[in-house]
Amino acid sequence: MTRATSPARQMHLGVMFNSPNFDRPETNATPDGQAITNTLGYYTGISQALERAKFDFVMVADTLQREQSRTAPPRLEPVTLFAALAAVTSQIGLVPTISTTYTEPYNLARQVQSLDLISNGRAGWNAVTSSYGEYNFGEAPLPSHADRYRRGLEHVDVVRKLWDSWEDDALIATGAHLEVETGKVHRIVHKGEFYSVEGPLGVSRSAQGHPVLFQAGSSRDGIAFASHFAEAVYTAQQTLSEAQAFYRTLKSETARQGRDPAQIKILPGIVTVIGDTEQAAQARNRELLEGKITREAIAATGKQLGDIDLGQFDLDDRLPAEILPPVLSVEGRQSRYGVFRQLALEEGWTVRQLIELQVGAAGHGRVIGTPEQVADRLETWFREGGSDGFVVMPGQGLGSSELFAAEVVPILQRRGLFRTDYAGDTLRSHLGLGKPVSRYGAHAHAGADEERIASSV
Repeated sequence: MTRATSPARQMHLGVMFNSPNFDRPETNATPDGQAITNTLGYYTGISQALERAKFDFVMVADTLQREQSRTAPPRLEPVTLFAALAAVTSQIGLVPTISTTYTEPYNLARQVQSLDLISNGRAGWNAVTSSYGEYNFGEAPLPSHADRYRRGLEHVDVVRKLWDSWEDDALIATGAHLEVETGKVHRIVHKGEFYSVEGPLGVSRSAQGHPVLFQAGSSRDGIAFASHFAEAVYTAQQTLSEAQAFYRTLKSETARQGRDPAQIKILPGIVTVIGDTEQAAQARNRELLEGKITREAIAATGKQLGDIDLGQFDLDDRLPAEILPPVLSVEGRQSRYGVFRQLALEEGWTVRQLIELQVGAAGHGRVIGTPEQVADRLETWFREGGSDGFVVMPGQGLGSSELFAAEVVPILQRRGLFRTDYAGDTLRSHLGLGKPVSRYGAHAHAGADEERIASSV
């Protein structure tokens, strides 16, 4: 499909490392029996291939857990992983996911700003709230859905204050010496509902000011959360109409907060299975799904559906409406529950179909076909108001990220929909985002909660 293109707007592309990829257990190990997902070489190879293809960023999810699934591979801690990848890449963005529910703002601000400096301005932070994990951090119960987002919003606000505590030009090089212009480092004193934090941060600003703020989630609370601060949003929709509705809502809410809607990029996750022909892609998909309806998959799908026991149903049953409560009454992941609930009740999906969606895409959209068909799907959503780009989740095992880069990206480039080279070296430049300035600088009116301090190095 060839269409006229506008040079003014091109899509943004990232890759989710640990997307649902159907890896067989036998393909997850090195010759000496080590999990591939525990090796730097695995992530280095993918990152460098995506950098050659001019992707905006790579991203990684993070999880807390109480029990280990038989088939789920272990995962490295995100900031540690990306600090290592910063040394073997030079332009691609690096976006760890870190929860606000079980971290402290000062430590997080310091870690991610350090990553931004190490990578020369290529870091982001995917700020999320946790829907479980309380058992990993003591006996306190998980806060309610609404409280998690209120706490999360204050957490992000504190992190941004800490990132702003240094102005861009606070460091001065004088010959062989580095000095701090102490009047451009600011003390913050935050006393809020959930946090009491003083600064400044012990880390200066980076080439892009501070890391790009990502957010994941599309519930009502998630939209309100993102509209206050997010610069990129990783979301999940199944259809173009749903994506368009979310796009309009979030852009409108962002404007209502007094922000420029162009400065928030909406990036749905999309799982891909690619073949030389549509028939080959469908056959590959069937092969990948074979034997995947396991006890763990049934339990994971039941969790997505509000912690119901799917074992009471046959695989070809449809779920009765009375066991699926309204979305806003669920304390877990409301946005993902909403996707599964809508498909179960409005589309009439069977238990088998819902489990396959969980196994194959974790609730995200899926496209199965030739490289041209995959490119067509992305172009349609991008052109028709469903996205500013995509978080690609290659879904056919090891090597599928590289396959997408080699087969789909050149088609998008020929259509003028994706860059052929980077325009800059920072993640902000890739995403077309402005560089933030410190709220405490000479241009800003000093607030009541900060004082200038002396500092030396």
